[in-house]
Amino acid sequence: MSGKGTEKEETRYFTPREIVAELDKYVIGQKNAKRSVAIALRNRWRRQRVDEDLRDEIAPKNIIMIGPTGVGKTEIARRLSKLAQSPFLKIEASKFTEVGYVGRDVESMVRDLTELAVNMVRAEEMDRVMVKAREMAEERMLDLLLPPVRREPPPVAENEVLPQGREDNGGPEEILPGSPQTSPTRERLRKMLREGKLDNRMVELELTQRQVPIVEIFSNTGMEEIDFNLKEMFNSILPKKTKKRRVKVSEGLELLAEDESQKLVDMDRVSGLAVERVEQAGIIFLDEIDKIAGRESTQGPDVSREGVQRDLLPIVEGTTVNTRYGMVRTDHILFIAAGAFHVAKPSDLIPELQGRFPIRVELDSLTREDFVRILTEPKNALIKQYLALLETEGISLSFTEDAIAEIAEIASQVNQRMENIGARRLHTIMERLLDEISFDAPDRPEKKVVVDARYVREKLAEIIKDEDLSKYIL
Repeated sequence: MSGKGTEKEETRYFTPREIVAELDKYVIGQKNAKRSVAIALRNRWRRQRVDEDLRDEIAPKNIIMIGPTGVGKTEIARRLSKLAQSPFLKIEASKFTEVGYVGRDVESMVRDLTELAVNMVRAEEMDRVMVKAREMAEERMLDLLLPPVRREPPPVAENEVLPQGREDNGGPEEILPGSPQTSPTRERLRKMLREGKLDNRMVELELTQRQVPIVEIFSNTGMEEIDFNLKEMFNSILPKKTKKRRVKVSEGLELLAEDESQKLVDMDRVSGLAVERVEQAGIIFLDEIDKIAGRESTQGPDVSREGVQRDLLPIVEGTTVNTRYGMVRTDHILFIAAGAFHVAKPSDLIPELQGRFPIRVELDSLTREDFVRILTEPKNALIKQYLALLETEGISLSFTEDAIAEIAEIASQVNQRMENIGARRLHTIMERLLDEISFDAPDRPEKKVVVDARYVREKLAEIIKDEDLSKYIL
């Protein structure tokens, strides 16, 4: 990475194998999808190390993930965002409408991504200056705990000439904090402050804040940028307003440090770095892309389908979008799209858009064995979540192996007989299964509960048999 991008050089980037290993902790199966996103993510790092004359020629290989709901498409995106170390935005394609109609236009996702990047860079810059900010916050806190000492100036004899630099205004002379007269007391207070002996003392802080009026604009596309500009204008026109807060010293130090760090951050530098980071390493995850698949209807324009595809095409191909932080080029933003494609097919997208997603990955439907693994293996496995929740009530909950197998079998059966919603079916079944235990937990005398296969069948068998009831409950 060259130029302004070198500030991220020290960051450790994951190898494809490490990315897949991290995704395996939360997403069961879907090996091909994990490999594709891992390679695409690593290619971001590789491209930054290519010679500059070739770097601009390397276009990102956008991915489209195809698979039924509940198989891990969105979960892969969520976990990828934590690994990306880059601006990452997940958004539903169905939110957009064609330019000229009421609704969000596709360019807004680039503005949202830039906003995320600015917040990311600002946080990094605040961390970088935090040591200095804490020193300044400490001085401000000592000023509050030890107000400046004032003393009367010595009397001036008649016809006496005052030393140069001193004026006799008839009032007391102020001695600034830290001067020799106050230094011993101030240093003692500083020592007590650092040792935490003053943490519970109350102080009154005066923090600066800007009051920006809420401006609502009722119109169609393009108005988001006007809204940003209006807020910026009011920020510069309206006077700063101070707000007094009475807090403990420990909390006050944190508030003052944050206040000082914001003053030390150069927002022009932040904006420049954020725009470059979006252009060179930004990732947009377009969920529900199958909802905009389809051609024009014969009854008139479908502003949420082909119209959105036409607007999306230049963004994915590479264009320049105007944001409040400057112009942002989208040529090297990586797009990962996902959709169930139950009704529509990827071939229903307009040919030009299909061509901009060269990598297609099909995700597999989940089997009974997958459900068993989903219940137990991931770091955030459902069973682990319920164990932790009920442990707060003093309940020691455990599941036998045959109980887990029975839950997986029931989830698989219900998905086959009704709508296949993948792993989301486990949420409804687990909630129904543990309904009684969760309700009685605070008053339950027996604190040790074992859930076995017989208990699972007792709680769920009748619902499974009753087709109509299971449609509502499961």
